[in-house]
Amino acid sequence: MPSSVSARIFTLAEGVRIAFDAMRQNKVRAGLTILGVAVGVFVVVVMSAAVHGINESVAHDFEAAGPTTFFLQRYPITFETCDGSGDTCRWRSNPPITFGELAALQRLETVDQVGAQIGWGASAKVRDRELSQVQLIGFTGNWPLINPPEMVDGRVFTEQEARAASRVVVLNHIAKERLFGDEDALGRDVNLNSGPFTVIGVYKDNTSFLAGSDRPKFVLPILTLERHLHARIRGMALVVKPRSSVSQDQTIDDVTAAMRGMRGLRPGRESNFALITQDKLFETYNKVFGMFFLVMIALSAVGLLVGGVGVVAIMMISVTERTREIGVRKALGATRLTILWQFLMEAVTLTATGAMIGLLLGWVVSLIVRQSTPIAASVPPYAVLAALAASAFTGIIFGMLPAARASRLDPVEALRHE
Repeated sequence: MPSSVSARIFTLAEGVRIAFDAMRQNKVRAGLTILGVAVGVFVVVVMSAAVHGINESVAHDFEAAGPTTFFLQRYPITFETCDGSGDTCRWRSNPPITFGELAALQRLETVDQVGAQIGWGASAKVRDRELSQVQLIGFTGNWPLINPPEMVDGRVFTEQEARAASRVVVLNHIAKERLFGDEDALGRDVNLNSGPFTVIGVYKDNTSFLAGSDRPKFVLPILTLERHLHARIRGMALVVKPRSSVSQDQTIDDVTAAMRGMRGLRPGRESNFALITQDKLFETYNKVFGMFFLVMIALSAVGLLVGGVGVVAIMMISVTERTREIGVRKALGATRLTILWQFLMEAVTLTATGAMIGLLLGWVVSLIVRQSTPIAASVPPYAVLAALAASAFTGIIFGMLPAARASRLDPVEALRHE
């Protein structure tokens, strides 16, 4: 048994050595083959790393918002074609969410908190430092009760400040660094569209895929945003946080019933508002990125196909050039299985070399993406196994034809080959 194992190891090592010798003798052909496989594996690894990082980022964002928190908004998330007509765009006639509806939902027994939020944009300036476009987020006074910010300095605005539409603002750390540098920002004024607002706090904004890259953000009371910066409140959405003692489904049923009752919708009529749960957001996310990922996998398959065609070409040439060598080996007792194994090993070595190069490049690019973007890209173990398995499969499938041809050569005719 030990001698049999040693013989197999020797045969394997000999096949790999011969493969590398053939690659050195045919550098251009081998290089093109390796490049095709490397590109295919590279795409698989990078896409798997990006998708893995995005999934973790999305899961972290939803976890931070609370696993049962859901959103009530005017328009649904839809991929349906809208040509502007009432038949295909019925949701366009949905009335806006109102503060009266917010107050009514807050009184429901199954609801813990209901907050209103809206996004807007403005320019920001502090002395000679100016940001042409910053993101403004308007929220009701219960912002810290729904999605508590990680405060670095100062405080958030109070309920009284929110109701009075006070000119106060909380900056994220990116905005603070770009507008104030190392100086203290608390109590200072920042001009938003030329109007002064007092900085009362700074929070750490943990960038992510959904939140976006490092960008300056300002959180203000929603009434401040409407009154002083003329934000269109018709686009307001509600964030609903159920009580911990009840299920999300029960709270959704109560919110739906309350909204339909306030809007006078009879049974059978479609709701003119949209409830968006985290499961729905995940479903939407999977639709978008699932298609994107499939396209990238198809492109990587093309790379592997190119590599596979290269394997057939280079191995066929190798068989032709080494016909006499094959005849000598058969004359010395080499079996068809031995010859078949040798050429299969050469094909697999070619594709495995391309796979290793693709893995290395993919890992490097994943590190760059992780360091320079909000996507925490990381190469999952299944991507490494899939890449190696795909390269081995490519080598075996596309190497089988030339290997079978080599194993069937007649030793007498092979020895006569010039």
